[in-house]
Amino acid sequence: MTIASTRITLYDVIEHLEAGWSPKLILNWLPLTEEQLNVALSYINANQSAVKAEYNAVLQETQERQKYWEDKNRERLAQIAKLPPKQGQEKVYAKLQAWKAKLGLMA
Repeated sequence: MTIASTRITLYDVIEHLEAGWSPKLILNWLPLTEEQLNVALSYINANQSAVKAEYNAVLQETQERQKYWEDKNRERLAQIAKLPPKQGQEKVYAKLQAWKAKLGLMA
């Protein structure tokens, strides 16, 4: 469900609301007019149970898709991670690896 004349969905607004954002902060972050946001908020409030159910279904589908692609690509991504750096990029690669180690991102 997109907001009229935008590519922003009601789910975008819901995510920000659930994160504790105020309408004013949402307006500063998303390219919406005050009127567009007010209409979206009114719709969400008037149809709360239906919107929430659809939002949860979309979240579930998104999680399932993400898991599918992570599972499908796990081996290939592991192979790519083992490849040596391209010629001439050794210093950049070493620096990246040092940062990953520092941040605890090394597997």
